[in-house]
Amino acid sequence: MKKLLSILTVFTVAFGISSFVMKSEDDTINWMSIEEAAEANENGANLPIFVDVYTDWCGWCKRLDQTTFRDPAVVAYMNSHFLNVKLHGEERDDITVKGQTFKYVASGRRGYNELPATLLNGKLSYPTVVFLNADLENLRPVPGYRQAGGFLIIAKFFGDGIYLEKTWDEYQESLQAEEAAE
Repeated sequence: MKKLLSILTVFTVAFGISSFVMKSEDDTINWMSIEEAAEANENGANLPIFVDVYTDWCGWCKRLDQTTFRDPAVVAYMNSHFLNVKLHGEERDDITVKGQTFKYVASGRRGYNELPATLLNGKLSYPTVVFLNADLENLRPVPGYRQAGGFLIIAKFFGDGIYLEKTWDEYQESLQAEEAAE
């Protein structure tokens, strides 16, 4: 009887751990490299690209990963409307995109990679998210931490193509008008 109880306990613990470790693709944002995103669009994906520029030492970057980027509504929206890229701001390896190679630049205590610096218009601030169109044209960098609701408003501005028809201020005014009407 003790042996059966031990086997059942081990099975229960093992099953619990495996179900905890195994995550569904729907639980997380599908991250890829910038090279993979560019290649996907060259092969016909034709989706805008979302870039999360982070560093390992950035506390707000970690919080963004633990909260906003795990929110089910954010995950679902980002996975269906964007190719999602994680880009380390201090990447030491060369990054080659569309035939252009971006290198690491030693500067101060840390340094930076030229691609994130280019995407952030030279303003190295972490976290910063960047929205690009399918042709890798920079639509806008957005610095700072955002909670899920505020982040989704920004993501939809770019992901739904609203930026093509309205300015950011017009978009915000239309959201406020919708709220007032409810």
